[in-house]
Amino acid sequence: MDKLGIDLASFIAQLVNFGILLGLLYLVAYKPILRMMDGRAARIKESLEQAEETKKQAEAAEVEFKRQIAEASKQGQAVIERASRTADEIRQKAQEEARTEAEALITRAKADIRRERDEVIDELRKEFADLTVLAAGKVIGKSLDKEAHRDLINQVLEESTQLRKN
Repeated sequence: MDKLGIDLASFIAQLVNFGILLGLLYLVAYKPILRMMDGRAARIKESLEQAEETKKQAEAAEVEFKRQIAEASKQGQAVIERASRTADEIRQKAQEEARTEAEALITRAKADIRRERDEVIDELRKEFADLTVLAAGKVIGKSLDKEAHRDLINQVLEESTQLRKN
């Protein structure tokens, strides 16, 4: 070794120093770094597990959300159908009331027309009877019994009305 320029005692001392330094580095630096790396790996693994759990919860929440949306849609559809049925019932009721009211108005109008027609006919009969009595009085030249002739004329008019109806 002397030929290579290496002092054996110094070489052994350097080897021992290197071993001690290596041992100290192993104890002081390598173990804490390994512990820190293991801890970090454990935290990463835990985070990945939590992320996976969160993903599963999110998927379950999405399924639940879709189920609730479908149920809400069904309930909304049911509400719309109920509202439609109610609207149909109200419309039918309103139509029925309008029909009933229209029929009542028509019946009342017909009764009014019939009553007015009867009043006009009575008026015409009275005037016709008066004119007939007046004309007959002028033809005969003397006064006639108005009430007796009016009754006679009304009787004739009633008979003619009965004949027309038959």
